[in-house]
Amino acid sequence: MPSPHSEPYLSANERHPERSLQFDFVRATENAALSAVDWLGRGDKESADAAASDAIRGTLEQVDFCGDVVIGEGIKDNAPGIFLGEKLGSWKFPSPRFNIAVDPIDGTTNISKGLPNSISVMAAAHVPHGAQAAMLNIPTFYSEKLAYGPTVVAAMKRDPALRFTLDTPVEQILERVATALGKNVRQVYVVVLDRPRHAKLIADLRAAGAALRLISDGDVTAAVSPSLHDTGIDLYLGTGGSPEGVLTAAGVLALGGDQQLRMWPRDAAELAEIKATPAAAELGRIYYAKDLITSPSAIFCATGISDSALLPGVKLIGRKVITHSILMRSQSRTVRYIKTVHDLDFKTIRRSPDRKDHYV
Repeated sequence: MPSPHSEPYLSANERHPERSLQFDFVRATENAALSAVDWLGRGDKESADAAASDAIRGTLEQVDFCGDVVIGEGIKDNAPGIFLGEKLGSWKFPSPRFNIAVDPIDGTTNISKGLPNSISVMAAAHVPHGAQAAMLNIPTFYSEKLAYGPTVVAAMKRDPALRFTLDTPVEQILERVATALGKNVRQVYVVVLDRPRHAKLIADLRAAGAALRLISDGDVTAAVSPSLHDTGIDLYLGTGGSPEGVLTAAGVLALGGDQQLRMWPRDAAELAEIKATPAAAELGRIYYAKDLITSPSAIFCATGISDSALLPGVKLIGRKVITHSILMRSQSRTVRYIKTVHDLDFKTIRRSPDRKDHYV
C-alpha cells in the first residue's frame, strides 16, 4: 500500500494515457482514408485533403483529450489541411494533453493521379504534467533526412567504426550499412524522392552501387520502411518536408530504428528568416528521433489510402470497405496491424464543418 504522504496511485492508463486513446487515433486515420479515397485519381488533391482533414477533426472532437497540433500541413500551398496551432479533441477538464503531428494525406499528388503510396498518418506524444512540450517543431519547410532500421542502430552501438551521420560521404554510409546488415553494397536498397534537388545524391548512390528505389511522393512511408522487417528497404536518404520528418520520428522510435534530420532552408529568404530567430543557433544541428519526440508515451498510426510499402490501400467489395492500418507505441514498441471491415449501410463519419454524422 502506498504511504498516505506519497503520490496518489495512478493506473497504467493514467500514467500512459495513449494506451486508452490509441484506437481513437486509428479511427481518425481510418475515417480520413475512407473520406479521401473517393478522390483517388480525380485530379483534385485539395478536395481530397479537405475531406481527410474534416474527418480527422470530426472524429477527434468526440474524444476526451487536449490536442495541440505542433506539426500540421497545408501551409506550403494554402491547401486545405490541419495547421500548426489548431486544437483537436474535446478539451474537457481534466483530459490528458498531447502534442499532435498530422498529415491527413501523405502523398496528395499520388492520390490525385490515382497512384500508389498515399496514407493518412498521425503521431501523438503525451505531454507530462509540468512539461512544456513533447514534440519539436522544425521551423524550416525542408530538412535533410537519413533513416535506418534497428539492426543498423544496434550495430552502431556495438561498433563505433560503423557510425555515420548526415555529414558522412554517401559511399561510406552504404559500406557501413552493408556491413551492419551482413550484405554487400549492391544489396543495400535505398529510397530517395525523385526530385531535381537530388540529382547529385542519386548519381552518387548509383556510382557506389546501391539498389535505388525512386518515389514521386510520400516520404513518411519511405522513411519508416527501413525500420520494418518486411519491406526490403534498408535506408532512406534525401531532403524532404520537416513536418513529415517529425511524424517519421514517432514511427522509427516505436520500431527501434532511428532518423537523422537537419534544417535545410530552401532559399535565401527562408535562411534570413531563420537567422533572425533563436533557431539560428540550431541550423547546423543534427536531430535524432529522440530529439524530435521527447516523450516516451507516444504513438504512430497510419491507414493506407492507395497501396504502399507500408500498408495496402482502401478496398471496396460490394457494400463493404476494408481498411488496413498500423499502430505503434514507443513505450512498449508494440506494432499492431489492423484490418477493419466497414459496412457501408451502417458506417458514418463525423465531419467538422457541420459536426454531423455522414454516411460514407
